[in-house]
Amino acid sequence: MNDAAPIRIAAESASRQRARGEARVRFARAGARSAPERAFETGGLRLRFPRSDAECEAVLVNTGGGMAGGDRAKITVAVGANARALVTTQSAEKIYRCEGEPAQVETRLVVESGGSLVWAPQETLLFEASALTRRLEAEVEADASLLIFEAVVFGRLASGETDVSARLHDGWRIRRAGQLVFAEALRLADAAAALDRPAVGAGARAIATILCVAPDAEARAPNLRAALETVAAEPGERLDAGASGFDGMAVARVASPSPSRLRAALIAAMLALRGREAPRVWS
Repeated sequence: MNDAAPIRIAAESASRQRARGEARVRFARAGARSAPERAFETGGLRLRFPRSDAECEAVLVNTGGGMAGGDRAKITVAVGANARALVTTQSAEKIYRCEGEPAQVETRLVVESGGSLVWAPQETLLFEASALTRRLEAEVEADASLLIFEAVVFGRLASGETDVSARLHDGWRIRRAGQLVFAEALRLADAAAALDRPAVGAGARAIATILCVAPDAEARAPNLRAALETVAAEPGERLDAGASGFDGMAVARVASPSPSRLRAALIAAMLALRGREAPRVWS
């Protein structure tokens, strides 16, 4: 009798048990304020609401402290008619080493007529040999506003982890009044090797995309561009940034070898686009 076989099978089965988390929230107008109307959370994802004034703030918490290969997270945020909400995260999301299947994050955003949503998670941090697949889909009504800040940092740079062979596959699909207005796919099979290429990242280890979809988005683009240029001109490590307005949108790309420089640019962009400071949990 082989007593080791059941132990080995049990260990392999346990290794395949990965985290599954889901969070759903819908915001509604309540008089002069906006507030959560419905919320659902399961697995390791939790929602907290530290402040609610004219704009309701929500903080997404991953109680697992990060994600590893095979972990999955699903997030749905809906903003009702004329409601205003900002959703961020408690801290940077850490993506750990992956032996096989990547960590997966699926995000769906819905903004109804007259509503406003700011999706501003803190940076996603990819460790060495990590793998992440993300998909972001959004539905925005013609007179609604959606503002997205998404940043990724490659490696624990303060610990000297700079040559990160992480894998990232990121896909966005944004629809306005039912029409596809923004679609892109980013695929990095070896992050450090790709970002070191002059035409890709020129040595960057922190990158971000800022997207504004709103009736006045194109008019906001000059302020966004000016804010990014101001940060880029300050002393410190290089910051490459560009912004443009077109087809009812404003889009900016930001890249830097320094995560702190990238964060400074994101905070400046928030103030330029919203007229408000970054969420308190960012400080």
